[in-house]
This record gives sequence, C-alpha cells and structure tokens, in this order.
Amino acid sequence: MAPFRISLPNQGAAAKRGRSLYTPAERARRDATAWTAVQGVLAPLQFLICLVSIALVGRYLLTGGGYQAAVASVVVKTLALYAIMITGSIWEKVVFGRWLFAPAFFWEDAVSMGVIALHTAYLVMLIAGVGSAAEQFTVALAGYGAYVLNAAQFVLKLRAARLQGSAGSVSPTLEVPA
Repeated sequence: MAPFRISLPNQGAAAKRGRSLYTPAERARRDATAWTAVQGVLAPLQFLICLVSIALVGRYLLTGGGYQAAVASVVVKTLALYAIMITGSIWEKVVFGRWLFAPAFFWEDAVSMGVIALHTAYLVMLIAGVGSAAEQFTVALAGYGAYVLNAAQFVLKLRAARLQGSAGSVSPTLEVPA
C-alpha cells in the first residue's frame, strides 16, 4: 500500500508554495531571542516532570499508595505547562509577531489549548473536590496523553525546521505508511 503524506502545518497556501517554516527574518529573530533557549530548557524539563508524574500517578492507581506525591507531581506538571505556554507565547510574539496561533504553529497551539484545558480541569476538580481521586487522575492522564501528542507535534516541527535549515527550503512533510 502506498504511503500518504501529512503536510505539517505551514497553513494551506503557504505549504503548497513550499514556504519554509521560517522566513529569513523570522529565523534571525528566533536565533537572536533568549526565549528560544528558555523553550529549549523548559520543553525537556516538562517532559521529565511528566514521566515522573506518570509513574507516581500510576503507582497510586495501582497500589493506593503515594497519593500526596502523585497530586504534587500533577500540580508541578501543570505549573510547568503554564510556564512553557506563557514563555512560548512570548517566543511566538517575538518571532512571528503574534502571541499565539502563528500560521507556522497553528495546530500545535490549537492542541496545546486542549492540553491546558485538561490540566486545568484536573486542578479545578482537585480544588473543588469534584470526583474521586481516580477520576481526577484519569483527567490528569488524559491531559498527559494530549501533552504527548502535542510534544510529538513540536518535535516533528523542530525536525522539519532543522531539515529546512540544512537543505534550504525543504517542505515539512511526514511520510506515513497507509
């Protein structure tokens, strides 16, 4: 069976023209801003926090032990998410002139909103005492699943940007076996 192509969002007409992820001016702003380094530190840190939290939440759900550590880990993960979203929106403003939903990162930002909604729903449930601990952690884990999808989006986008940087104007596409 032939593979189908998924065009990583450069958004519509720009992707069809083979537009790079960054214009030369955007690339220069990206490379010049300290917010790029901030994102480079926060992204793997948040991923590490997520892995630890998954282990702690899983431990609680399987054994009933370590409730406080599991709750603390989800709260820390949520705060890390808020930090990366705030600094990421600043980065987008510096690089693309928009706080969020720049065409080059539209779908990543859209999925990020769902990730934030799920993490925030967990906090609301926790603070308001809505649902059992298992139900609250289920919402947190749904948020983590959405976060992993979102992280994959950004990794693919970063890879496409690197390919463009090293090979000129490579169209950011991903071949997926059908």
